Amino acid sequence: MKVLVTGAGGQVGHELVATAPDGIAVTAVNRADLDIGDAAAVAAALAASGARWLVNAAAYTAVDRAESDREAARTINDVAVGTLATAARAAGARLVQLSTDFVFDGRSSRAYRPEDAPNPLSVYGRTKLDGERRALAADCGAIVLRTSWVYAAHGRNFALTMLKLLAERDRVRVVADQIGAPTWARGLARAIWALVRADAAPGILHWCDLGVASWYDFAVAIQDEGFARGLLPRRVPIEPIATAEYPTPAERPAFSLLDTRATRDLIDAPALHWRHHLQGMLDDRRPA
Repeated sequence: MKVLVTGAGGQVGHELVATAPDGIAVTAVNRADLDIGDAAAVAAALAASGARWLVNAAAYTAVDRAESDREAARTINDVAVGTLATAARAAGARLVQLSTDFVFDGRSSRAYRPEDAPNPLSVYGRTKLDGERRALAADCGAIVLRTSWVYAAHGRNFALTMLKLLAERDRVRVVADQIGAPTWARGLARAIWALVRADAAPGILHWCDLGVASWYDFAVAIQDEGFARGLLPRRVPIEPIATAEYPTPAERPAFSLLDTRATRDLIDAPALHWRHHLQGMLDDRRPA
């Protein structure tokens, strides 16, 4: 099976390449290799790869910057997805489009199901939702896979930022009233490959690591597990704060836990607690 992966330089794209199962031939492209908004270039890339699946791991993910850089966010998260979906349909390929928990407003009293009505609070969330709609409308058998709080041993993410701050500062303050689930990019990549191999039906699905956390909970676990692995020289106080004490340009959902039961019923990829996956990621960074 041949698969074209866009955004291969990012967290999820990198892990998709690293975890590709036997029997899957991956053509991986990053921003320098392919402008995903260029219809002719995308069509040529699909033709050259012979891909029957296109996994789009490219995205504009700077949530706060998107509030002032709206056109760039819209171009990458919305318009380019339409270009990819249209090209996939013409090539007889299917699309996997990654999306986000930020399409929801955080007012639910239970984990969000794929069929729940979205109501994004930010430019980032709105552009990702618009991208979802373009993918599904293109009649290319698209799977929209929403996820949350993605991190990896590389790139820019909360886990690596916390490791840096905990090593440099005597005290760290972290928001404690935003609730969701951290998701290791490697586990997400394995779920994507399982969906591809299962030839899962088109539609919207959710995938995140199991369990529930606040950003504060996540930070405490990063310190505990990081210190145990020699990644931090000492422990420092971590102070829980309210969102109101840490204002940001983009409004974030207070509760964005995703219900993954439908996806877990479809695939054989292991669904593990977020702390277990955090341990795995930090093991990758453990000094030799």
